[in-house]
Amino acid sequence: MVQKTYFKTKDYCKVKFSVKPENAETVEILGLNSDWSKAVAMNKKKDGSFAVDINLPKDSKHEFKYLVNEQEWINEPEADSEAPNIFGGTNSIITL
Repeated sequence: MVQKTYFKTKDYCKVKFSVKPENAETVEILGLNSDWSKAVAMNKKKDGSFAVDINLPKDSKHEFKYLVNEQEWINEPEADSEAPNIFGGTNSIITL
């Protein structure tokens, strides 16, 4: 799930990312702000889901993927769209 909160007086949007992959011990987001080397760790909740809030610039577009247990790449099912990547798969896209 991706939940966007816009603020009239701010130049960013607060984005809540939430995902619940099966048998996950860790989940990270990569690719935000075009940075595929710096992972954003998500916090594990009691129900087994993972969530994190991130401030991203308004009027921007971000390709990203979730990395589960440091080995499995998954997309966000509720992303705004998808784009092909160089590995023959797709990346999730969020547009703000």
